[in-house]
Parts: sequence; structure tokens; C-alpha cells
Amino acid sequence: MSLHGTDAYQDVDSLPALVQRAVEAARAHGFGFSCRPEQGRLLQVLAAGAAHRIAETGTGCGVGLAWLASGAAPHTRLLSVERDAERARLAADVFRDCGQVEVLHGDWRRIEEYGPYDLLVLDGGGQAKGDGAAEPARLLAAGGTVVIDDFTPATTWPPRFDGAPDRSRLHWLEHPELRAAELRLAADLSVIVGTHLPKG
Repeated sequence: MSLHGTDAYQDVDSLPALVQRAVEAARAHGFGFSCRPEQGRLLQVLAAGAAHRIAETGTGCGVGLAWLASGAAPHTRLLSVERDAERARLAADVFRDCGQVEVLHGDWRRIEEYGPYDLLVLDGGGQAKGDGAAEPARLLAAGGTVVIDDFTPATTWPPRFDGAPDRSRLHWLEHPELRAAELRLAADLSVIVGTHLPKG
């Protein structure tokens, strides 16, 4: 979820219909932390290459999930988990006509019940920036892609946060089972994208 992400859609035209619907739901319920358009377009492209299963943590009101669903093939299953019960209900309503999309209420770890995934989008505001609890070997199919969102672009190597090496970012960039890179999407926004390369 991105700070002021919902506001970023104010002057954006030609959105996919499902994305527009999710943005309107976020506005109507005062939810400001939606996936930004720059990231949404990346998710839409990545979803097009996911053959079977896509998962996301941190649904919010469903804007990022709508970008994913707008890019995914009709047979691809999409799952998103939201810890706030009301937001999970609102997001589920956005996707009420999309049989391939399911929104779950609960802790992010619920995604473990349904994997492995071809594409996994982790909310950078929580566990995804932490100690690596979301492990690629458990959650990704071989060759699967993980996206960790909501970073500020790094300007040094090693990347630093609060004057010290940014261990959260380095966890993903140097993960032994990923080939990963940081992608700058805007002057103030970057994501880490990694491909799962199983050992052996």
C-alpha cells in the first residue's frame, strides 16, 4: 500500500474498468493507501505471464488486485489477503463478478495454504520488509516472480536506511534463491522484483 496512493489516480485517464471500480471504492471509504498507477501498470504486465496462480498480501480496497486481474488470463486464479475485515469485505464486493478472484480476511500467512504461485505480490509495509518470513522456496513455483512494493529508491550501495545497511532490502536483493533487482517506478517509488531459482 502506498502513502497517498489513491490520490495518485486523480488525473489518470483510461484505467481498466476493474481498476476504476476499485479506485472508486477506495475513495468512497476514505482509504488513501492504494497501489499507485506506476506500480499497477507493472503488476498488470507481470500478471499476463502468470499461467496458474497469483497471490497478493495487503488487499486494501482492491486497487492492486484489480491491476493484476486486468492483466491475468481468464483461467489464472487470483488470491488476495487483507487483515482488516471491513476492507476485505469491500474488496470482495469490487470483485463480485470475477469468478477467478478471491479475497480472504486474515493474516498474510493465509497465502501459504494455496501456493505455490507464479506471481506473488507482497505488501512492503509489513512482513515483506522484515526478516524474510515470506520465503520463496515455500511460496513460489520454480521460475515464479515475487514483487515487494513501496520502497524509496536506493541511491547507494549497499542501500541504507536510517544510517545503516537496509537489511530488509538486502534480504531480497541477495536472497540465494532469487535473481532480484530494484526497479525505480517514480522519483519516490521503487519495487524489488525477483525470480525464484531453486537450489540444485
